[in-house]
Amino acid sequence: MSNVKLNYATLNNANLSRINLRSATLYAANLYETNFTQADLSNASLKNTNLQKAKLRGATLEKCNLSEANLTEADLVGVYLGETNLRQACLEKANLERASLKGANLTKTNLNNANLKKADLTNANIYGATFENADLTGAIMPDGEIYQAQIKSHQSQASYSQVVSMTRKVIKTDNAPAPVGPYNQAVMASGQMLFVAGQIAIDPRAGNVVYTDDVTKQTERVMTNLEAILTEAGAKFENVVKTTVFLKDMGDFAAVNAVYAKYFDEATAPARACVEVSRLPKDVLVEIECIAMV
Repeated sequence: MSNVKLNYATLNNANLSRINLRSATLYAANLYETNFTQADLSNASLKNTNLQKAKLRGATLEKCNLSEANLTEADLVGVYLGETNLRQACLEKANLERASLKGANLTKTNLNNANLKKADLTNANIYGATFENADLTGAIMPDGEIYQAQIKSHQSQASYSQVVSMTRKVIKTDNAPAPVGPYNQAVMASGQMLFVAGQIAIDPRAGNVVYTDDVTKQTERVMTNLEAILTEAGAKFENVVKTTVFLKDMGDFAAVNAVYAKYFDEATAPARACVEVSRLPKDVLVEIECIAMV
């Protein structure tokens, strides 16, 4: 039954264990308490579907679209949900113990009172998700760290602020200069905000400053370095919302701005600050940092 279309279908309490619904479409279907044990639902579209109390143990939901789906009290123990779209889904009181949510989109997902013991949330996007009273004991958080509940009377309960504080991912690429101190090229926070460290005109292949007396070419190198880091994080210049430009000489502003304008359309360009400083690292002529929304 792969690739079938069952939009708006009503299959309450149906036994569909081991069924092959790969790439099927079940938009807004009513699947209340349906048994999908060991079913193959990979790449299926179940957007806005009612799966309340559905039995999904052993099911394959890889790259499945479950956005806005109702999975309240669903049994998802040990289920593989890698790269699954669960945006704005309701997983309240769902049992996700040992489930794999690697790279899943959990944006604005309701995970209140859910069982996430030993679940794997590596690289999951949890921006705006709620985890009130969720049990995250032993879960792997988006940054790869094992969740450690704060010592209090209810150690197994997690608040959203606790979870978000742990969603921090370091971005690294060989296509931009390696850090030369206790900092990183960029850091992704909460799966959405990307903070890129100030970049100067270092060629990552040679590891030294290039075009020491040419501010135009230095700016081009800086923008290339920024682009490499943005790309590594899955972003583009269009995602940049704020930049800060540091100049050794404000007299170079026009030359720097001419290069900068090639990368940002005036109508949608990010906010920007530009300041002259007495000296920059390695005596370069320009340094630029940015913040992007991914």
